[in-house]
Amino acid sequence: MKFVDEATIDVAAGDGGNGCASFRHEKYKEFGGPDGGDGGRGGHVFMLADASLNTLVDFRYTRRFEAQRGEHGKGSDMFGVKGDDVVLKVPVGTIVSDAESGQVLCELLQAGEQVMIAKGGDGGFGNMHYKSSTNRAPRQKTPGWPGERKALKLELKVLADVGLLGMPNAGKSTLIAAISNARPKIADYPFTTLHPNLGVVRVGPEKSFVVADVPGLIEGASEGAGLGHQFLRHLQRTRLLLHLVDAAPFDEAVDPVAQARAIVAELKKFDPELHAKPRWLVLNKVDMLPPEEREARVKDIVKRLRYKGPVFEISALTREGCERLVQKAYEHIEAQRQQAIGPVEIDPRFAPGGGDD
Repeated sequence: MKFVDEATIDVAAGDGGNGCASFRHEKYKEFGGPDGGDGGRGGHVFMLADASLNTLVDFRYTRRFEAQRGEHGKGSDMFGVKGDDVVLKVPVGTIVSDAESGQVLCELLQAGEQVMIAKGGDGGFGNMHYKSSTNRAPRQKTPGWPGERKALKLELKVLADVGLLGMPNAGKSTLIAAISNARPKIADYPFTTLHPNLGVVRVGPEKSFVVADVPGLIEGASEGAGLGHQFLRHLQRTRLLLHLVDAAPFDEAVDPVAQARAIVAELKKFDPELHAKPRWLVLNKVDMLPPEEREARVKDIVKRLRYKGPVFEISALTREGCERLVQKAYEHIEAQRQQAIGPVEIDPRFAPGGGDD
């Protein structure tokens, strides 16, 4: 599988170099004094969020990363060179936690964000460090301090504004292909989608949002059934969930209402906060319903679900109703963004009627 959203690695920062015990030896300088330099610092290990990456596959086979140790101090007042740092590039949205304790160490949520994950050891002191008026010829030196060593668990949660969820073959891949630049695999059999797909939806000039399509869910997904349970975490950072329901299943024995209820139940079992997110009902494949039955079928599904929120009737294949859905989703996301930012305080000097003029 090309998409990898979990990895366990070992990192080791560099050890500090040892200090040097040395004395100045020069002609006509009988008592040259101590000149042993300090050891160099060991290299640090950093995590860097890279917007060009979307998977942790680089850490599947290479699991150990070590920074360079610092050089030892030398005579003639020469300090050791510090060790080279190691920078590990990860996708934006990666959570780094301690593999043993499970404690979250950092979350990289912005491109270019860099965090030190393992500190290099300080260099040891040379004997010139201990020179004093009472200790004219010190022979003390100290070894370098060891660098930090950690076992880390990397977990990727994609950053998307809108998440698509539904049963296999509900039409999620067709919808994301219709409204965004994503080109997922589309076929007429279940579990076509094997990993999350991200697409950018362009609403207008400088107006866009990111939509995520995860593998279809089935009953028991929260306990590990099917494929979707592996990727439910990718919906936890979304602002809006679009619940796609097949309004015209090929098998007449399949009840869309029962399927929709099963998905909602799995969300609640997996994460109550995810279940509490805004969730809109999207009835897909309405183009396959006879025109005279369409309105009654939609009302029946909504009534049996006891759903009170927004309802959208679309056909991802013909793109009927998709433009309205995209516009409403963008308006909802923008409203949430503005709410998160809060009101902007205006300097009284620049407010209408303010200032000395």
